[in-house]
Amino acid sequence: MQIPTWLAEADLENLLREAAKPSAPRVREILAKAATAQGLTLAEAAQLLQIEDEELLTELFQAAGQVKERIYGRRVVIFAPLYLTNECHNNCLYCGFRAANRSLARRTLTVEEAVAEAKALESQGHKRLLLVAGENGRQAAVDYIVQVIEAIYQQADIRRLNVNIAPLDGEGFRRLKAAGIGTYQLFQETYHLDTYRQMHPAGAKADYHWRVSAPERALQAGIDDIGMGVLYGLYDHRYDTLALLAHAHYLDRTYGVGPHTLSVPRLRPAPGSQLQAAPYPVSDRDFKKIVAVLRLAVPYTGLILSTRETPAFRDELLHLGISQISAGSATSPGGYRERARTADPTEQFAIEDHRTLDEVITCVLQAGFIPSFCTACYRSGRTGERFMQLAKSGNIQNVCQPNALLTLQEYLLHFGSEAARNAAAPVLAKEQEAIRREDIRRLTADRLRRLEQGEKDLYL
Repeated sequence: MQIPTWLAEADLENLLREAAKPSAPRVREILAKAATAQGLTLAEAAQLLQIEDEELLTELFQAAGQVKERIYGRRVVIFAPLYLTNECHNNCLYCGFRAANRSLARRTLTVEEAVAEAKALESQGHKRLLLVAGENGRQAAVDYIVQVIEAIYQQADIRRLNVNIAPLDGEGFRRLKAAGIGTYQLFQETYHLDTYRQMHPAGAKADYHWRVSAPERALQAGIDDIGMGVLYGLYDHRYDTLALLAHAHYLDRTYGVGPHTLSVPRLRPAPGSQLQAAPYPVSDRDFKKIVAVLRLAVPYTGLILSTRETPAFRDELLHLGISQISAGSATSPGGYRERARTADPTEQFAIEDHRTLDEVITCVLQAGFIPSFCTACYRSGRTGERFMQLAKSGNIQNVCQPNALLTLQEYLLHFGSEAARNAAAPVLAKEQEAIRREDIRRLTADRLRRLEQGEKDLYL
């Protein structure tokens, strides 16, 4: 099996061995470098991943929060997944959608049902959705995905559709690009080859190289933004984090575009899956280290946290560098219109955060952050290499901060509860004053007034 040259398992394992028990002076030297928001080498990341001293951990977490604020300010992007099908011919041991799960009620939404799901999310206030589909050559083919994308854009007020589907060839990616997707998201699950083979015994997903090469194939086909991640708990979290960073560094060196987002899902039980407990459990303490190290190593990327984590822990991780979160999620086809608080027999995994979108918005505001539904970069051409240049320099704040405030205001005016509006008032006032450039501050104030007068979808 062909393994890419940037992924050398022996080299990554050597880095971890050499980085064991880093000294306090060395850790502080790395953190001082990280504070400049220029990123980290793999060797530096390996050392930070092995911090055990509580005082140094506190310094690590503080540095991560500061770097996130330096690049993106205090905004937190909000989105929801929309599951199109749970039909899948793979047999991933950890997934409720696996082909061998005979108890799962299989379902693929029609295009009309997918639009109805999007409208249900729109009625809550969502503007950014992630389309998710099991890997089934018949039901989740590119024709179907493109039809869904076009129909949602035409019939619902959804402003950005990201896509998490199986790897495609170049022509498939070009068709996604033409349909107007935002980010193409794909998780390697684990970069450790032997573990990958064990976890993916059947189906197209068993082809490690086809999957690991998909982000590069997508960039070559013209997709501007890529989302990547691993499923923590399948293998040693330190190894998979370093491998993920190696992948990110390779794409950045080769294409001038690193990952637009990195996701950090932890393995959760799923009805009908063969793997109900993580072979390599990741403690909350280690998970916080992962988030902080990723934030410092690739400061330009968005870090995504799903509803797999508890509400309290999700709120805590906002202070360590998380910049995007899902809210009010359902992980089954049709799950929004047919929502129930009881367990869903068609879900992919167990959800830990059952708060509504408005409850999440309120909590984010109470923590002093700005919930954002912004899609302006995609509609203004600030994607791919252009976005990376703005993010790496920190200048992305000049548009992210005001656009976050504008989308928050639009949400509050049309969907927000009294609790959300009360929590937002001091945040809106403070963050308007914090806009650095006077001309942008004036433009933001003008657009906020126009939103109050009934206009919609205003952005810089």
